[in-house]
Amino acid sequence: MNSIKKNLPLIVRILIAGIFLLSAIAKSFPIWAFEKQLVDLGIVDWCNAPYLSRLIIALETAIAIAILQRHYIKSFVIPITIILLVAFCCHLGIQMYEHGAMNGNCGCFGQLIPMTPLEAVIKNIITILLLIYLYKNISDKPKGENKFIVILFIYFLSAFLMFFIFPFCPCEKTVENNVISIPNSIDDSLNVNNDSNQISNGVNAILNKDSVKKVNIKKDTISAIKVVEGPKQTQSKFSGFSDFSGKKVNLDEGKKIVCLFVPGCDHCRDAAKEIGMLLKSHKLPPIYVLFMNEETFKIPEFFTETKLPLPYFVINDIPTFFKLLGNKATTPGVYYLWNGNIIQSYEGIEAHKFNPKELVKIIESNQK
Repeated sequence: MNSIKKNLPLIVRILIAGIFLLSAIAKSFPIWAFEKQLVDLGIVDWCNAPYLSRLIIALETAIAIAILQRHYIKSFVIPITIILLVAFCCHLGIQMYEHGAMNGNCGCFGQLIPMTPLEAVIKNIITILLLIYLYKNISDKPKGENKFIVILFIYFLSAFLMFFIFPFCPCEKTVENNVISIPNSIDDSLNVNNDSNQISNGVNAILNKDSVKKVNIKKDTISAIKVVEGPKQTQSKFSGFSDFSGKKVNLDEGKKIVCLFVPGCDHCRDAAKEIGMLLKSHKLPPIYVLFMNEETFKIPEFFTETKLPLPYFVINDIPTFFKLLGNKATTPGVYYLWNGNIIQSYEGIEAHKFNPKELVKIIESNQK
């Protein structure tokens, strides 16, 4: 009994270190999921999420290491850790008030161990109690032997390793593409630049549903005879993607279905299977897939399982993928476009999940 009592502080230190180390590791795989959580909470944007996520994980790693040594453990490490846990509890309290105590994954252990906000609060309270016990039963190094530089070294080394193990490309300033405004009449279209592509796009955009126009322009003479149905052509958020399985495609021209999938996502595969069933009994617009760059080796398996080989493109930049999905949205994403206009969209597996019957109804109504 005396042996257990004597070693109990060490056991508690190892237990606390294990909790923080597990939390750090769980948030790291995949790290993009933790980044997305920070963005969804409105704490940072996608440009700053890679920095903050790595710094937070480094802090948890540093606490796990610092709790096992004695430099300022009682006068700094334990109090700071308690303050952080209290702050997390306050944040979780707000989340419980807004969304419910048992809704969602708090992200404390990433995707490895999903925890509701209430479960996370209970875990934090238990950890705080263990830290209070440790505070009462442990002491710093003797006066004069404490070195704060040790604490700083532990954190900066943890941060360095995080940025080294999980490198990323910093955000670049977004430069808006030049978009040709759609003129109200044929006369207005003559004001576009002489660039042949711009003129062609301007002419095509202004043609009405049931009309055929011929436009002659000096220098670069272009005869455009084209019937454009539906809403006026616009530039969608998918306009930057035009290469699908080696073929050039203009997603903003005519009717298209664009799917945002993750190769290893079961819900994405379910959505793909439902689309495959629709194709057997209905005529759908051309379908194109934008895959997120995670487990791309599963793409052949994805198409084998869904029996739906489709033209696809892999988006290497994960933040860009989630920006296309929209704020707080999750996969699968299915979008019905007509001349670049998003007529119908589906995201995730809850209220706005993919509804194949509704999509067919909307597409068929557009054909009347």
